[in-house]
Amino acid sequence: MQNCLEGITVVAVEQAVAAPYASSRLADAGARVIKVERPEGDFARNYDKLVRGQSAYFVWLNRGKESVCLDLRSEADRAVLDTLVAAADVFIQNLKPGSIEKLGFGSADLRRRFPRLITCDISGFGEAGPFSHLKAYDLIVQAETGLCAITGTQQGPARVGVSVCDISAGMTAHSAILQSLYNREVTGEGAGIQVSLFDAVADWMNVPVLQHEYSGYQTVRGGVNHPSLAPYGAYRCADCKDVIFSVQNDREWVNFCEKFLKQPELTRAPGFADNMERLGNRARLDEIIKRRFSELSCEEAMQELEAAGLAYGRLNEISDVSQHTHVRRVQVGTPGGAVEAIAPAAIFNSEKPLLRPVPALGAHTAAIREEVQARLRLRAASA
Repeated sequence: MQNCLEGITVVAVEQAVAAPYASSRLADAGARVIKVERPEGDFARNYDKLVRGQSAYFVWLNRGKESVCLDLRSEADRAVLDTLVAAADVFIQNLKPGSIEKLGFGSADLRRRFPRLITCDISGFGEAGPFSHLKAYDLIVQAETGLCAITGTQQGPARVGVSVCDISAGMTAHSAILQSLYNREVTGEGAGIQVSLFDAVADWMNVPVLQHEYSGYQTVRGGVNHPSLAPYGAYRCADCKDVIFSVQNDREWVNFCEKFLKQPELTRAPGFADNMERLGNRARLDEIIKRRFSELSCEEAMQELEAAGLAYGRLNEISDVSQHTHVRRVQVGTPGGAVEAIAPAAIFNSEKPLLRPVPALGAHTAAIREEVQARLRLRAASA
């Protein structure tokens, strides 16, 4: 399963996060991924220098790829790319809108020339519409989709702490490419895929938008409190550690009142009987819950929540996650030395993933140019 895409060739004219996320998952599955970088390299290589002198973003998203440096303003290098695409199964790009067409590699044209090719264009706001021409970075899309409006506290909106729009677009592109590869096995035809950061996160915003449009309900920013369920949030224990727990249904609410709060009379008390009532009386309910948590240490609170059959967890810092006993690790080779990274989420047949190294800038340029020349010679000989 780990190498189920062996034999599939992906050519990616990519930068930053969204497209590299999609192609990295294909590389993890055994595909050959040829990463086309400008001569100065993918600018994500220089986001930081915090991982053995390398960017954390680049180390995370570029394992298992071959790096070839091409100056696509050059006719000779465009010819190299053309030869690579002609032999590819998948072509991914996320350049500035309109750029790839100006270079002669627009998806519609490529698919006319290569009907079995799967193309995937990743953009900020899509190929059509009033915003389609705009550059789009993650925080801009978080703001435009309303994600920031429901993230943060009552004092103001906040950015989700990771590049969630880029990641969601990359995930969407990855799944769409896999669907298209499967469809090609059935029909023999490629596909043209378009994914935008905006559309990917707008889909994730369905719940607050549907709630607003059909009932007028306004999602309230509540920090680490859930906007639609109560009680569901973080509470401070006697040892100043925070525990998050959740009540998802009536049975859990009864268990919580009887076994954790030791106040069974709250089960059907006015203002607390169902979830919508509890949301409307969250401040009053929180005062009752805070008092109970303040009597217990973090460990004691978790033990009692466990006994009550409720979901719970600690509100960890990054330093806690770094040492978390549940985090699975993999070793990845990089030009700066081996790195212990968090493992990919999917586990196949209980096997530990074997990941190929992160490439140095242009590490495969000479070999790929030679490969292209060999193909051209073979093509000329057979003409």
